[in-house]
Amino acid sequence: MAKKNEAEIQQTPPAGFNIGTFFDETKEELAKVVWPSRQQLISESLGVLLMVTLAATFIYLVDNLFAWVALQVFR
Repeated sequence: MAKKNEAEIQQTPPAGFNIGTFFDETKEELAKVVWPSRQQLISESLGVLLMVTLAATFIYLVDNLFAWVALQVFR
């Protein structure tokens, strides 16, 4: 059986789960987040809403086209 090298041994997670450590590490990670400004948030949210509206409208129109074609074919 092959021996584990030193790097593999150091990368193994500790046994068990510590809720305090989890919250400390979560707080550290959230401190690294670059939060958007209010203007960025508003403009990107409007962009998403616009794209969703356009996609839904396109799907609606294609669905109606196929329904009309089906009526013409199967009448």
